[in-house]
Amino acid sequence: MPASPTPRSPTSPARRGRAGRLDVVGAALFGIALAAGLIALTLLGATSIAGTDLDPGTVSAGLGVLAFAATLLAIVRALRTDDPFLDVRLFRSRSFSAASLVSLLTGYAFATAIIGGAVFVDRVLYGGHDEQRLALGSLAAATAVGALVSGFAVRVASYSVVTLLGLALSVAGLAAMAMWDPTTDIRAAALALGVFGFGFGLSVTPRSTAAVEAAGRTAFGVASSVVTVARMLGMAIGLAVLTAYGSTTIDRLSADIYSRPDAYLAFIPENLRDRPLRDPLVVEALESWAAREAATIMVGRFVVAALVTVAAIAPALALGAATRRGPAPADDPSPRDDPRMLAGDGSKDPGVIF
Repeated sequence: MPASPTPRSPTSPARRGRAGRLDVVGAALFGIALAAGLIALTLLGATSIAGTDLDPGTVSAGLGVLAFAATLLAIVRALRTDDPFLDVRLFRSRSFSAASLVSLLTGYAFATAIIGGAVFVDRVLYGGHDEQRLALGSLAAATAVGALVSGFAVRVASYSVVTLLGLALSVAGLAAMAMWDPTTDIRAAALALGVFGFGFGLSVTPRSTAAVEAAGRTAFGVASSVVTVARMLGMAIGLAVLTAYGSTTIDRLSADIYSRPDAYLAFIPENLRDRPLRDPLVVEALESWAAREAATIMVGRFVVAALVTVAAIAPALALGAATRRGPAPADDPSPRDDPRMLAGDGSKDPGVIF
């Protein structure tokens, strides 16, 4: 006679899994909040909306209110749903919240470095494909190397220490970028972007691992995705701010130059003021003036990104250390190994069925 099957415990792997449902309402609310907020940021300072007679300030304010209301509704929905699109209860863990905040803030700085670096090389240094490849290639390669190194670094150092080192390098890179001007050598620009990229990469593994450890084994996927979404949200905010500020500034500069037929004379050397606008020397002088203006604009953005990165230091201190570096003993009663617990705060993991 075949033996009777062994009863499964409530917390066995077979019982822990469950078929999830897509929270369509929660996803829609989250999407509305995100889209409305980003468009509101993009319209800040705009003088018009193409193809409409709408006032950009009024539209931006209205979208901001919509984003705030949708965010509140999404939170309420998540708290009242067993299987929400974004489980806000995970943020009860200090480590999880800290990891998400670090990801958000560094994401903003990362977008500024990518877009700002590209714009600087193109519009200030007037670099071609080779120069852009060198500068942005340095950023991409250093980011990848930093992420790889961070995976080994967390084996010997705490999450906080590795992240703080990454933030320090990121701030150093941004500080160097804030000193760029039209005479900056492309190799110096590539070096600064590389330093920033390596620092950003160092922060990748600590914040992601801290988040998944804090969430517990049954919420690894959710925790990882939240950290990634936080970084992408930070990048989207950075891009929206750059777009709003850049487009507003370009409109202002264009208005200054073309407001009247002789307006350009105020932006060129006196010895060229008897020449027409299309004269090659005048065009060259205006390009030099535009490069200086663009450099000033981007330097300001790099300073803001550096300050945002500095703000990430406080949550980085809350990441702590890895719970263990190797396999746990079989009789280890640590609540972190209990799939019913959210590591760090002792609360139940909402992803478990009892």
